[in-house]
Amino acid sequence: MALTEETRAQLLEIVARYPVPRSALNPMLHLVQSEEGYVSPEGIELCAEIVGLAPAEVAAVATFYTMYKRRPVGEHHIGVCVNPQCGILGGEAIFDALSSDLEIGNDETSADGKITIERIECQAACTYAPVATVDWEFMDDMSVDKMRDVVAKLRSGEEVQSSRGPVVQGFRAAERAIAGMDDGQADAGANNADANMQRGLTVAKEQGMPAVDGGLKS
Repeated sequence: MALTEETRAQLLEIVARYPVPRSALNPMLHLVQSEEGYVSPEGIELCAEIVGLAPAEVAAVATFYTMYKRRPVGEHHIGVCVNPQCGILGGEAIFDALSSDLEIGNDETSADGKITIERIECQAACTYAPVATVDWEFMDDMSVDKMRDVVAKLRSGEEVQSSRGPVVQGFRAAERAIAGMDDGQADAGANNADANMQRGLTVAKEQGMPAVDGGLKS
């Protein structure tokens, strides 16, 4: 899919939010990815032209951050956390099962173009390990069977509800939202993370542990 004049206009809209044009580069690359499913050479050239950088400088950003993909992603992106806590509690088994079922490896896409899977080193959600994301939306307390069910629904076009956010919208739609384009989903879904996330603080208060210098003193 070629980038259009509408894409250029939206990139300029993003740039206008920042006092220095190059500061807009990260959301710009996400917008490119939302249009083409990856950060294409054409997208790099266009971003470079708009912000006044050399294409090599833009490419350096696109290759530094793992959320930017240099080849097309499937309709849905699944990230499976395999960092120690998630990995030990089932993350490795989940990734291995999906890899076997879909007959693909890390950062590869299924033959039907539906699913890309990726090993993620940390999702910053250890409270709910093992954790995965679908199009960057959290799927908490997962297992091999739960993730297989998610994949089956995605491949058949069924609705998939994330644990703490909206119904999964698709990789490109998620990238557009990350770029800062309002998708109307900011308040969608149940934010059920707070109680677990604050459990340590709750216990500390119950036991009368006062906060000292930003920490807790027993």
